[in-house]
Amino acid sequence: MALSPRLEVRQAQSLTLTPQLMQSIRLLQLSHLELNVFVEQELLRNPLLEREDGAEPGDGDAPEAVEAPAEMSAYEDTVDHGDRIQSADSIADSYDTAVENVFPEQSAQDSPDLSGQWSERSGEGGEAPDLDQYVASRPSLSEHLSEQINFIVTDPAERLIARFLTDSLTEAGYLGTDIAAIAEQLGASFETVEAVLFKLQGCDPIGVFARDVKECLAIQLREKDRLDPMMQRLLDHLELIAAHDLATLARTVGCDREDLADMLAELRQLDPKPGRAFEVGPVEAVVPDVFVRQGSSGAWQIELNADILPRVLVNRTYYASVTSKARDTAEKTFLTDCLQTANWLTKSLDQRAQTILKVAAEIVKQQDGFLLHGITHLRPMTLKLVADAIDMHESTVSRVTSNKYVSTPRGLFEMKYFFTTALGSSNGDGGEHSAEAVRHRIKQLIDAEAPASILSDDTIAEMLGKEQGIEVARRTVAKYREGMGIPSSVIRRRQKRAMADAREHAS
Repeated sequence: MALSPRLEVRQAQSLTLTPQLMQSIRLLQLSHLELNVFVEQELLRNPLLEREDGAEPGDGDAPEAVEAPAEMSAYEDTVDHGDRIQSADSIADSYDTAVENVFPEQSAQDSPDLSGQWSERSGEGGEAPDLDQYVASRPSLSEHLSEQINFIVTDPAERLIARFLTDSLTEAGYLGTDIAAIAEQLGASFETVEAVLFKLQGCDPIGVFARDVKECLAIQLREKDRLDPMMQRLLDHLELIAAHDLATLARTVGCDREDLADMLAELRQLDPKPGRAFEVGPVEAVVPDVFVRQGSSGAWQIELNADILPRVLVNRTYYASVTSKARDTAEKTFLTDCLQTANWLTKSLDQRAQTILKVAAEIVKQQDGFLLHGITHLRPMTLKLVADAIDMHESTVSRVTSNKYVSTPRGLFEMKYFFTTALGSSNGDGGEHSAEAVRHRIKQLIDAEAPASILSDDTIAEMLGKEQGIEVARRTVAKYREGMGIPSSVIRRRQKRAMADAREHAS
């Protein structure tokens, strides 16, 4: 049979992403700040759109709340908008006067006199200075530390603690929240939070995460290998420096005036406020997209943050008025396009809000143990698990949880934090255990081991299986242990023997 060209008609179904559908998908992954910028642009561009409260674009009035869907009745939208997030109090520095005496130039730099700078730089006529005079902004202290924490802290549970500690820093770089309060809030032990803090105190700039001036200076001196007992005694009596009582200080420290002068000169070379070297602008706290609290009946109640949700309406009265006065086809086409875009935007915003609420409700349902008891009860949860539960695609859940935060009784978390890997259960109940929770339990077992009975990876795997029903292989224990920076059983045995010998000689 000879080959020849011919025409055929076929029917086929295919999924086509229209520009508006693609834009709706993009709206899901926008943060509330990016979403509000997008809505502001649409309000300026589309004459048929207006805010629900009648405000003009840029007024900044708070929109009204988004109503929860009917299927979320178990998580009633009844949360009162009070103080949701515990803010860190500024650290009470008892050595302010000492700092001013030891670091006079640095203290003066903390509050420079900016009067007259604008007029000097603006030239005649009071015009604003040229933009070319400005340089790119420096990274903030939080941004600088976050990059380091990703390498220093590998355990997800410890990263959560590290995030809380970083958010609690003052502009000077001091820790502004009590460790015990953070431990209680996260359901972690005081020792675990303190261990994470000691890791973070090695971050650049040296001296950050100190709890007071004395500890800040001690960290910097320890880094320079200059924290000897005499220098430590000097740090313990900074109040004598503030009082200019150098004679008493020299007797207390146990040195002559010449040595004291050298130590004070060495202190002046340190930075008592390491955080000020970074960009200091207006503090912009992370705003939660969802609030979660436990109701009087014990059920978790979930509410969208109405203060950050843009609410817009389509002004159909104005559309009818201007359509009747349209002079040509181009004007009518423009108005029709504006109407379609306005209808799409209002529908997409409402759908986005309901989707966030659905995903948040399922996350809370899955992580009930974590919210009640802390990090050790964090359950394994995947995108597919949540997607199947709420009848959505995994990619949709992934977009919804990007750049979204939820405020819980345990603190403020990014939604993506709750998605963890899982290990099987060995007790035949079909249960699973979060990899983060397993890491935490491995660390607890190692921290509690006695010098005479160091646990091998095999022993830890057996203990997890017998005592806690966690099915885990020896190589998995080794991988998690190495990921947390914990040495092998052989090295730990040598370290603890060396520590015991040192205590013997000291006594």
